[in-house]
Amino acid sequence: MGPSRRWRPCVALSCLAPFATGCDPVLNIYGSFFPAWVVSLVAGIALTVLLRVVLLAGRLESQLAPLVLVYPSLAFLFTCATWLLFFRS
Repeated sequence: MGPSRRWRPCVALSCLAPFATGCDPVLNIYGSFFPAWVVSLVAGIALTVLLRVVLLAGRLESQLAPLVLVYPSLAFLFTCATWLLFFRS
């Protein structure tokens, strides 16, 4: 397989990418249109903050380490779960 044959699928996908941008669901919130991923990201961060409050109240945060990895991972988990729960087609 020559070098030009390996690039063909990548070039084809790159040419089709602009047509896939309209596939993202858009939500109307108070007259402004937001992509659904923004709403999912805000919900994921809010759920992470809520979980942190619960962990602090239960004095369980000291059991988690390293926190610099735990909280971004939880935010990512909650963001993806929100997207799958509400915006999966």
